[in-house]
Amino acid sequence: MKSNKLSKETISELGVYKRNFPDFQVGDAIAVSIKIKEGGKERLQVFEGDVIARHLEGASSTFTVRKIASNSIAVERVFPYYAPVIDSIKFVRKGKVRRAKLYYMRDRIGKAARVQEKVLTKEQKEQMRKKNEERAQ
Repeated sequence: MKSNKLSKETISELGVYKRNFPDFQVGDAIAVSIKIKEGGKERLQVFEGDVIARHLEGASSTFTVRKIASNSIAVERVFPYYAPVIDSIKFVRKGKVRRAKLYYMRDRIGKAARVQEKVLTKEQKEQMRKKNEERAQ
């Protein structure tokens, strides 16, 4: 796709703006609310699953969310972080992982396809909540 003779720096400056999303990492479970247009109407649809990858590239930053749909069919979706179709992101739970990318989850089925939850103390949850509130302001 051509960019009408704009430099890479100009594109990154134009595309990056403040999003009030909670801080999430690979392995966390999140619920992404997406704006869907059907005919003349617009509605929100929630896509809830585990973050298996993040690509931090400025304006073209993306994250990949994987969920298990009906009949144990896995669905992955790549979301651009700065896309206007993303209405909100809700943090569900923290995941216990040791990798930056969880592509190995694609080969797993059943209970092995789940990310183990990282148990947080009340103090850690409070710190995380305060940190997200500061980011929102």
